[in-house]
Amino acid sequence: MKLEYVGPKPYISHTGISFDNNKDDKFTYLNIVVQLIKALDHDYFEDRTYTYNADTQRLDDDDLLRELKHICPNLEELTTKSNHDVEDEIHHDIKRATESQTLTDEDKEVLINNINLMRDYLIQRSINKAVYYCAVNVLAQMLKSDHIDYIITPMFQNFTHVLHSVQGVLREQKLPIDSELEIYQKDSQLFVKLDVINA
Repeated sequence: MKLEYVGPKPYISHTGISFDNNKDDKFTYLNIVVQLIKALDHDYFEDRTYTYNADTQRLDDDDLLRELKHICPNLEELTTKSNHDVEDEIHHDIKRATESQTLTDEDKEVLINNINLMRDYLIQRSINKAVYYCAVNVLAQMLKSDHIDYIITPMFQNFTHVLHSVQGVLREQKLPIDSELEIYQKDSQLFVKLDVINA
């Protein structure tokens, strides 16, 4: 199993392949999730605020994978399932292309070739997404079980994206937990704060 960046979400058609740059590969955010989990992974004492230096160096791919295997012990099964799910989707898309009543034979051939051309890309994006959400779920569970009231990070796009994902996971739990994202300025710097309303 490997984790690597592949790129933004592709749109595959009989006329070509385009990419949505607003939907980046979840691999981009894995280092941030791991940093936040490491920052929060310790014993807590009431009425104390903990600080973690977000300027730490990014983990290289091997260290990142090692950390993620520790965070998500079922990583291998998760990636295998993700791989099978995408293979099923690809097979379904090829079948639909073959049976299309609106495409010419030439268009069908081009579409099938484009799908096959993007096979590895689609599989890797799916694996990256599955691993990302496994880690985000662990982070959300830490916030809940440790009764962490808030997290403040620099107002960088990657941090904000991860906190927004955590917020979504908290909202979708069996017993939903309310949270709020707030952007504020302090000493000429922008920060984002995730307030968690733990019961």
